[in-house]
This record gives sequence, structure tokens and C-alpha cells, in this order.
Amino acid sequence: MFRRPLQHGLRQLLSSSLCSRTVFGKATEQDFAKALVSCRCTGAVLHTRTQCRTLHSTHELCAVKHTPQASEEEVGSFTKLIEAMGFTGPLKYNKWKIKIAALRMYTCCVERINYDEFFEKCSLPDTLNSWFLVAQLHVWMCLVRMRQEGREGKFMCRYIVHSMWEDVEQRSKIMGIDAVHRKQSMRAMTETFYAAIFGYDEGILSDDCVLAAALWRNLFNKQCEDPRQLELMVEYVRKQMQFIDALDGDDLLLTGEVNWRPLVEDNAQSILKMSTPTYNDAGL
Repeated sequence: MFRRPLQHGLRQLLSSSLCSRTVFGKATEQDFAKALVSCRCTGAVLHTRTQCRTLHSTHELCAVKHTPQASEEEVGSFTKLIEAMGFTGPLKYNKWKIKIAALRMYTCCVERINYDEFFEKCSLPDTLNSWFLVAQLHVWMCLVRMRQEGREGKFMCRYIVHSMWEDVEQRSKIMGIDAVHRKQSMRAMTETFYAAIFGYDEGILSDDCVLAAALWRNLFNKQCEDPRQLELMVEYVRKQMQFIDALDGDDLLLTGEVNWRPLVEDNAQSILKMSTPTYNDAGL
């Protein structure tokens, strides 16, 4: 590694000796050692510069908007132990309050959505499966938002999904579906739900083409022939996620209240900002 700097130093030393033999005769080991040290220093500098020139490569997509993530909460060894055993450790808020908020948030996904409008705009049949496909889309958006709230948010996500399956089973019983077909339908819906979760997660982190493909596979069940419907749903998901991200996390953990933006808006590109308090000159 230090061959070239060493040769350069020796050549300088020999060239100076050719000019004057007396100088070469008087050259001592100390002079040669100085030349060797200088060569090693030069080589070390070159080696350091070579290490700094590293190639940086990344697989991140430029279309992804980087948002600050909440720092991981430090938990004790006892909490890690009981959570590894399948139990839930102590949380910032009461667990029952979070469970009630989870049930209320799922209720917002069911009662505050105009399903008839979705069936009409997306050309979906008015069936239990179509209702479930629209409901799971909104449940997924809630899960994405609550997973940003640390351990409390993950605890809440579990009960949002639990409330959804309880509701689906009750609706199938009310519709008169027998136990055998209900079990088969629940199994198929479970597979559809978790497959949609992966597809929607990939779509929200990628560009609109990937999100449109996920909606075409999961919401439209690969039966959409009108690109305007896909464009409408991509726009709807983007603006809903933008709106939910602006909501306060503590309020969501305690109340679970979510007000959805309408499916069709005059100015869909507008950003709905939360109202901020105004203060007078006295700071009140």
C-alpha cells in the first residue's frame, strides 16, 4: 500500500546523492528514517482519503414523504418479559379507556361513511363483501395512524381489528348465513384483510401507480374498467391519510373520534388544517 510513496522518497534521496557524492556519503540513517516516516505519513493520508470515498447507495423512493417518527419508548426488563409472554405491560393511559376509544374509532369507520355513495361511484354490488371491502379500507387508514403512537397505539390497533371481526360476524348472523358458510366467509375475509394490509402499506409508501394497483386488487376485486374510479379512490386515500395524520395522537387514544372527508369534493387538493387558538396582545 505504501510502495509508491516509498519509491518516491528513495528516488529523491538517490537523485540528491548523484548531484553530490559527498552528500550521499554523509547521509546518515537518521535522514533515511525521516524520509521513510514522511513516506508513511503520506501513505496514511492517502489511505484515509481513500476510506472517505465510499459509495452511498439507497433503495428509498423519492416519492415517499419523510415524516418524523415518534421515538421508541424505553421500557423496563419486567415489561419486556411480560409482553414477550403475550401480556400487555403498563401503558400511558388506562387500558379500558383505550379499548373504548378503539371501539368508537371502529364505529366511525362504519357509521360515518356513506357506503351507498361508494357503491355508486365505484360500481360495487350492494353485498356484505362489498361493505367489508370499503370498511377494511377505512380500518386500515386508522391502523396506519395509530401505529405511530407507540405501544398505546399498537394496543389500540388490536382492539380495532377485534371490533371489526365481531361486527362482521354479527352482521352475517343477522343476514341469516348458516354457521358453515359463515365460517368459510370469515376465513376468506381474514385472508383478504391481511393481504389488503400489505398491499395498501406498499401503496401508501409508493407512488400513485402502486396505490392504484392495490386498490384495483383489493377494493375493486380486479373488476374495475374505468380509470376514473381508480383515480377517485387514489385521491380519496391520499387526502384522508393527510387529514388523519394532522389529528392529535393523544385525542385519538382517548376519544377515538374521526371525521372523514367526503368522497367527492369541489377542491380535493385543499389541505384541511386544524383550527389553532387565537391570542390577544396580552397572550390570553
